[in-house]
Amino acid sequence: MKLRALDIATFNLLNLNEPGLPLYGDDDAWPQDVYDRKIDWTRAVMTRLKPHVMGFQELWHRASLERAVAAAGLAADYDLLIPPDADGKRIVCAAMVAKGLLVGQPEWITVFPEGFVLESRGDDPQTAAISVKLRSFSRPVLHFTIRPREDQALVHVFVCHFKSKAPTKVFRERWFNADRDRYRPHQGNLGAALSTIRRTAEASALRFLLTGLMRGNDAPVIVLGDINDSQMSNTANILTEQPQYLVGDSIGGGDAALYTAQTLQEYRNTRDVYYTHIHQDMMESLDHILVSQEFYDNSRKRVWLFDGMVVMNDHLNWDDHKESGTNDHGIISARFKYRPMKAEAQALVSGPVA
Repeated sequence: MKLRALDIATFNLLNLNEPGLPLYGDDDAWPQDVYDRKIDWTRAVMTRLKPHVMGFQELWHRASLERAVAAAGLAADYDLLIPPDADGKRIVCAAMVAKGLLVGQPEWITVFPEGFVLESRGDDPQTAAISVKLRSFSRPVLHFTIRPREDQALVHVFVCHFKSKAPTKVFRERWFNADRDRYRPHQGNLGAALSTIRRTAEASALRFLLTGLMRGNDAPVIVLGDINDSQMSNTANILTEQPQYLVGDSIGGGDAALYTAQTLQEYRNTRDVYYTHIHQDMMESLDHILVSQEFYDNSRKRVWLFDGMVVMNDHLNWDDHKESGTNDHGIISARFKYRPMKAEAQALVSGPVA
């Protein structure tokens, strides 16, 4: 295969499960009529975008995703990457990959990388010791490889879904119930702190894995999904390593860095209208496509040139997702054109290294 352009998308499905099956251990379930609308709306998104790779979050049942892909008329054109045990009892990440692109078998990573440690005695005498014992991702990270061009290296793709900003429910904990009068006024604060710690640990564990993969070997990488945090958040900064974005004819690139499609798009726009989620009237970008230096315009090692990003988010203006069949996240899609940095350009142009 020798693609001239590569389209990548990420899509939070908003608890796509079979009708009647409970969600999150509760009795809530999709009625048949709402489920039918969800399948139809999901079909419409797939048909409109038709990316080469689309990552999914909040899938519960493989049959539901298979049904949506079939309704879109795309079953013969894509390989579906769904865990074999996606039977409606838990949330998983999944993907659809255009036929001919996938190389090898996908894997779902649950346990944090070997050797990953979040522990410190403190930087100075005033800083107390800290230790985070978390050892697994809330939602297993999907990892697979594609080869968009026979004359180029394999591209590693990771689909992730980190812990949300919603406060962890602490009212079930023993310490909470042992002194409810003390803790009841603080449960939102304590729950939010726990969610932040979990999300931060997940971002750090994935970055640990990415650095081991990328450092010193020019492995092209795409990370996409719902990180439940914004472009400038600490979560995103940990994942990306905060590379410098160059301007003009400056050439550089970060060996293990990731660049956000949102920032690449902002360099092309005179106004930022990017958002993928609305909570209490606050618009925020929680869903991201992150790419290594092989997809960064100003990189010395560029193979693919950013060609724009699309955000499907008009449906977020109506908070009727439980009736309309829409989802509560925007869908983003980015295109990259095959445009390797010319050897002569690398020799002629010099600039700071990101």
